[in-house]
Amino acid sequence: MKIYKSFEDYFSDFDKEIIEKLEYIRTEIKNEIPQVEECFKYAMPTFTYQNKNLIHFAAYKNHIGIYPGSEAIVIFEKELKNYKTSKGAIQIPLISELPLELIRNIAVYRKSKILQSTKTTKK
Repeated sequence: MKIYKSFEDYFSDFDKEIIEKLEYIRTEIKNEIPQVEECFKYAMPTFTYQNKNLIHFAAYKNHIGIYPGSEAIVIFEKELKNYKTSKGAIQIPLISELPLELIRNIAVYRKSKILQSTKTTKK
C-alpha cells in the first residue's frame, strides 16, 4: 500500500477529471470549516477537526467515496436517496455531478457533533 505525504501526492495518482472532483471536495470543506487539518487515515485523505475525524474521502474506479460516519448517513438519508450508501459511506458515481452543498452540510453536521462531544467530555 502506497503511503501518501500530502493530498496532492494522493491526487496525483488520478486523471485530471478525478483530481478536479477531489479538489472541489477539499476546497468546499476547507472554505466551510477553515480550521480543519489535513491528514491520512485508513490510507484516505481525511479532514480532522479538534483532533477528531471530520470526514474521509477517496477516489475509486467508478466513484468517489465520502466517509462521514454512520450517524451522518442516517441524518442525511433523504438527501442521499440517489446515492449508494452503506453504514458509514456514500458512493458518488464519477459520471455524476458532485453534490457539493450536501457535502458541505454533512461536514458542518460532523463539526457540530464534534463540538457537542467535546462539550460533554469537558464537564
